Amino acid sequence: MDIISKLSHWYFSKKALPYWCVLLLDCTIVLCAGVAAFLLTSDDSAAFSHFVPAAVGLAVTVAVFGLCFRFFHTYTGIVRFSSFVDLYHVASANAVATVAIVLLRLSLGDAVRPFVCLPSLLDAAVIFSISTLLMWVERVAVKGMYDIFRQDANTKRVFIYGVQAGGVSIAKSIQNENPLIFKVAGFVSPEQKTSDYLMGTMVYEDDARLISHMKAKEAEILIVSPLQSEYFRTRQELISQLLAANIRIMMMPVAEEWNEKQQLTRNELREVEIEDLLPRKKIEIDMDAIGAMLTGRRILITGAAGSIGSEMARQVAKFAPAELILVDQAETPMHDVRLYMTRNHSALNVWTIVGSITNEGQMENIFAQHKPEYVFHAAAYKHVPMMEDNPAMAVQNNIYGTRVIADLAVKYGTKKFVMISTDKAVNPTNVMGCSKRICEIYCQALNAEILKINRDVKEKGAAEETAKMLRQYDGSLPATQFITTRFGNVLGSNGSVIPIFKEQIKKGGPITVTHPDIIRFFMLISEACRLVLEAGTMGQGGEIFVFDMGEPVRIADLAQRMIDLSQAKNVQIIYTGLRDGEKLYEEVLNNEERTKPTCHPKIKVAAVREYPYSLALQNEKELYALSQTFDDIEIVRKMKDIVPEYKSQNSKYAELDKE
Repeated sequence: MDIISKLSHWYFSKKALPYWCVLLLDCTIVLCAGVAAFLLTSDDSAAFSHFVPAAVGLAVTVAVFGLCFRFFHTYTGIVRFSSFVDLYHVASANAVATVAIVLLRLSLGDAVRPFVCLPSLLDAAVIFSISTLLMWVERVAVKGMYDIFRQDANTKRVFIYGVQAGGVSIAKSIQNENPLIFKVAGFVSPEQKTSDYLMGTMVYEDDARLISHMKAKEAEILIVSPLQSEYFRTRQELISQLLAANIRIMMMPVAEEWNEKQQLTRNELREVEIEDLLPRKKIEIDMDAIGAMLTGRRILITGAAGSIGSEMARQVAKFAPAELILVDQAETPMHDVRLYMTRNHSALNVWTIVGSITNEGQMENIFAQHKPEYVFHAAAYKHVPMMEDNPAMAVQNNIYGTRVIADLAVKYGTKKFVMISTDKAVNPTNVMGCSKRICEIYCQALNAEILKINRDVKEKGAAEETAKMLRQYDGSLPATQFITTRFGNVLGSNGSVIPIFKEQIKKGGPITVTHPDIIRFFMLISEACRLVLEAGTMGQGGEIFVFDMGEPVRIADLAQRMIDLSQAKNVQIIYTGLRDGEKLYEEVLNNEERTKPTCHPKIKVAAVREYPYSLALQNEKELYALSQTFDDIEIVRKMKDIVPEYKSQNSKYAELDKE
């Protein structure tokens, strides 16, 4: 056994045998098959008397087979990587050679036959059968020995979740890796089994026995096929059982687009993050419609250095806009965005501008210079506890800043203004949520006023009030469409719970959760941004689009799953109590609102209470003036007057609700 092991190590440590060695071995197999055929079909006396003609005939036979090997390239591949295609080529070469030998025998004249004894039809059939079988065995044996040689103590046994194209592609790819990191120990069929074996490996059902099957096969990793990842996320109980059993889960990156024609490599697989395991369905987007809207256009994105804004910039850049104007007041993150654009979209005309949306002079200069056709307004202060302590800044940045950008969009002829709001604007319980609701009110009221101006001019000419409005916008008819999008928490955004929990786990805990029953809706940043773009294409102005965020997630369950994923030991979860302005659950619509469907199943339109533009503008002016006093109580009192459904929770402003 030591000799075999040393020979195997010597052979497999080399890149491959020279081609002539493989050809010589195959020709030797043909020669041996010919001798066997000759001995099997001839009696002893005939074999002795015809030895020389038979030897010449065998030489000719080997030469014909060799020519066919050359034509079919049977010996040019690497034997250890042989596949069904290689076996097919071997059989084809042998079949053609056999037919050629038979035809050659029939074509030889009587004068030549005593000197060249070519195989008869029976002999040729025997040669074909023996040589094909032995050459197949040779290749399969070498491949099998190579697979054994590649395994070592670090080779992990895995199950593959999925038996269609994705699962098979993964299995083939990881089996061709060198060294062999994974060994496929079984497949899992998410649907009813159609076969018990696949690629020589057992197929198991997706049921309660799966964990025990994996333990019996000593499999410690489950690799999820990309075609089954959406369904796998619905198997929340199975996921919990896998994590509890210390079975690792691997899959493709979440953001990867994959189809059946792609080939996977081990390097594309990675261990799942918590984002991969939350229950959610794939979101289909009409990319053609988005491309038609954005390609060759001038696009402005505010808050472009933030989580949402930067992802918006990355996605918009793919559609080759004429200009991409990115604005944010955070210098270092903005520099990171600039470097990304330089590396990945060097051909685009990208402007990265450091500035605040509250700086009206700077913003007007940007609009005057670039005249953006589409504005995606993502800039906002969003952290609930921070805005609860700083309501004046929520007013000045979120509310006043939005009014500055919205008015400039109308003045400079922007076609569409898409504002990114939040589910915290519904029945707000905190300053941040209320500030975003006031932004919604102003944008919707401004859109209605634009429609009114156009209608008045068309029907009766410009009245004095309308004419004054027109003069504000250089005398031209405003045509900007204002669209609002609402959604909940995005996974991995700056300040969200997942990065915080990861850091706490890294430090050994504890993980801090505000309340055992608190729940939140979650969506991937990339998915949320694609829905924003989709809403922008379908919006006609004045709509507040709400996104279907899927099933809510208990934050305590999220924390526990992150602990299980990290395989951290003795990390505790502690409850710290609700923060100022925080509520147990978020809503997408308030009690007085209803939704209407759209052509996209994940996007609905909220029918909300509308405000006259004059009232919305007056409220904003008074609120902005109050913000200059930095009197928190008076600022919040005015916000509650504007948004009556704003009821503070866990906040010092709750006293105002009793008045």
